[in-house]
Amino acid sequence: MGFLLFNGKLVTGEGVTEAAIFIDGEKITKIVKADRLEKDFLSKYSSFQAIDLQGKFVFAGGIDAHVHFREPGMTSKADIRTESRAAVKGGVTSFIDMPNTKPAAVSARGLADKLALAEGRAFANYGFHIGATNDNFSELEAILSGGKDGISGKDFGGIKVFMGSSTGNMLVDDENTLAGIFGIKEKEILVHCEDEHTVRENLKKAEEEYGEDIPFALHPQIRSRRACILSSIKALETAIKLDTRMHLLHVSTKEEAEMVRAAKLKNKNITAETSANYLWFTDREYSRLNALMKCNPSIKSEEDRDALRTALKDGIIDTIGSDHAPHLLEEKKRKYLACPSGMPSIQQSLQVLLTVAEEEDIPLPRIASAFSEKAAEMFGIRGRGYLKEGFYADLTIVDMNAWQTVSQESLEYKCRWSPYEGVKLKGAVTDVFVNGSHVLKNSELMSDSPCGQKLVFDK
Repeated sequence: MGFLLFNGKLVTGEGVTEAAIFIDGEKITKIVKADRLEKDFLSKYSSFQAIDLQGKFVFAGGIDAHVHFREPGMTSKADIRTESRAAVKGGVTSFIDMPNTKPAAVSARGLADKLALAEGRAFANYGFHIGATNDNFSELEAILSGGKDGISGKDFGGIKVFMGSSTGNMLVDDENTLAGIFGIKEKEILVHCEDEHTVRENLKKAEEEYGEDIPFALHPQIRSRRACILSSIKALETAIKLDTRMHLLHVSTKEEAEMVRAAKLKNKNITAETSANYLWFTDREYSRLNALMKCNPSIKSEEDRDALRTALKDGIIDTIGSDHAPHLLEEKKRKYLACPSGMPSIQQSLQVLLTVAEEEDIPLPRIASAFSEKAAEMFGIRGRGYLKEGFYADLTIVDMNAWQTVSQESLEYKCRWSPYEGVKLKGAVTDVFVNGSHVLKNSELMSDSPCGQKLVFDK
């Protein structure tokens, strides 16, 4: 039996439309505008399970192309099963995991191992990025030219380049290697930009003054805006010179947003991402959250946050990646130098976006584009990311009249904490479909049997 979802408002990058959606098996088979439905359509389609959405909003299921699910090697913090449950609870139906695991996914064999780990265990559809290092360029070339160890370009999203060190120690600082990677045309080059020399100098000064007792409020001075800007300038200039398909990750400053705006005029293949965290928090909250909001790049000023909101509204920010990066609470209680950077956020990402949209008058079609459509386009994700006939039925249904306060009890994260605890956010994700299966109903997961499928990448 298929599903007939009616009396809902479909949100796409093109607009908001009242329509009914027919689901048969894994796919959307038909979309009919409300004014074209027959008066007796329920009796005509009695073979379908009819669901009255009562005016709720329907988005294509979210595609989060920037997550750290910690598997393999760090499963005490998180794993594919637990974090994909949290993803679905937050309306994300597909994820692409970053390569800085243990071991890092920097080879065809490493990528194949991660794909095997996800099979049959992911509640959302799954994919992975491969990582660049100073010495694996020949491996990347071999995979892209003809495949290696059963892995080809269709098996992974993009190539992640750390131009500043972060969790996983995958810094790429060899100039020849960087030039070679930026010369790749077949894949998106995903760049984490922080100038390593600047960060190290800032950290050295903080250690000289505070020893082991560095205040967390100094994090945006250590992982500074200058560090982000210098590295992003280098990345953007190289991408313009080599016509790279470059995606600038977790943009955190107003200057970077404006640099991206200008760079897009010279290279239409340059895109940018920020996370809900940079759209929500500001440096004023280090005094309250301390280590809980320590992430790389750092969260910066209210002026930066406001500029990023404007960039999202204007379409300069193309995608939202949660940068979901769980750590155990006991790890976060360590002093600054021993405290890992990162925070769990995938379950709250859409609600933060909807709250920001309300506050800044950002049209919902912009949210739909950033939440799913643009990522699907960039990575060539086959059959997903859009509300279209013939596409997989990955749907997220939201009650826009509801407001929810984040509580620990509501979290699916293995680490069991969130920097958003106590925050009131707009919208309740009431229902989610993954590959045509009704996996979330009335905000409750319906089954303990994962139905996520492997993503296929045609770009």
